[in-house]
This record gives sequence, structure tokens and C-alpha cells, in this order.
Amino acid sequence: MTDEKTAAALAARSERAVADVIARYSRHLYTVAAAALRGVGTEQDAEEAAADAFVYLWEHPEKFDPRRGSLKTWLSVVARSRALDRSREILRCRAVSLEEIELADPLGVPEALLAGERRAALNAAVDALAEPDREILLRRYYFGQKPREIAAALGLDKKQVDNRLYQTKRRLRASVAGAEGE
Repeated sequence: MTDEKTAAALAARSERAVADVIARYSRHLYTVAAAALRGVGTEQDAEEAAADAFVYLWEHPEKFDPRRGSLKTWLSVVARSRALDRSREILRCRAVSLEEIELADPLGVPEALLAGERRAALNAAVDALAEPDREILLRRYYFGQKPREIAAALGLDKKQVDNRLYQTKRRLRASVAGAEGE
């Protein structure tokens, strides 16, 4: 069945068309979602994101336009978007105390200097970071993701991730040094 015929069948609420789409693309969408959730989500999160893409297609068949691209590509974008939303939700829910995160060594700040107020200054500086800098920093130094994985998960270039990490670490060092001078 062509994408045009599938789109028409979906608009007519054909359950057979939905079953065909699910059979054709479920593995692919799972792979897309799992890649976006790598290092953060579980297998069930990836399955849920893929399923959410099919639910979205069922609820909004008019959103897919076969003249603009293939159904596979459109569903992949929807699944990736759902997976990234889930990834952000997981990261927000993992309310990890910054005391538990060993950021001092990767940030180039000697642990001995981070007693009391200095550690509090670093924690406050990390808390004050804007998104996506905070998410990038936590993914890199808490979850141990590589810049390439972070870039794929957040839809950025690897070079952007590297640059943001460099600039963020520089700002954090300056913040800790500024707190030390006060």
C-alpha cells in the first residue's frame, strides 16, 4: 500500500491500515526511540515512545501529508520527539542531589578546594545553568554519556555539545573562583 493510500485509509479510520502501519514500522520506530533514549531510558520507555507515535497517527491522521515526505520518515520524527520528551521527563524526575554528583574532577576543580562554601557555590552554579547546558553537563558527567550520544539525544551537532561543555565548565570554574574570592 502506498503512503497516499495509507493516509486516505487512516483518515477514514481504517483499523486494518493502522495494523499494517504498526506491522511495517514498529521495529524501526523502536530503534529510533531507543537511540534517543540511550543512556537515560529503559526498553519500556522506547516501546512507549514508539507506541505513542502510532497513537498520534491514529488521533491526527491529517497531520501526515504524503506530498511532504514518507510515512516512515514522519513516524520516525514523531517517535524521536516522543522519546526526547520522555528523556527530559526522566532527567527532571531523577532529582539527584548535586552532592551525589562528582563534578569537581571533570570540571578541573581540585576536590580539596571544594570544602563547604565552595561546594555550595558549585552546586548553586550548576543549578543556575540554563537548559540545555545543564542537561548536557549532567548527561556527560553524571550519566557518563559521550558527546556523540548527547548530540543524538538532544538533536544537536557533536561540535555544539563539545562547545557547550567547554563554555559551561569555564563558567562554572569562574563561578567557583568568584565565590572563593568573596
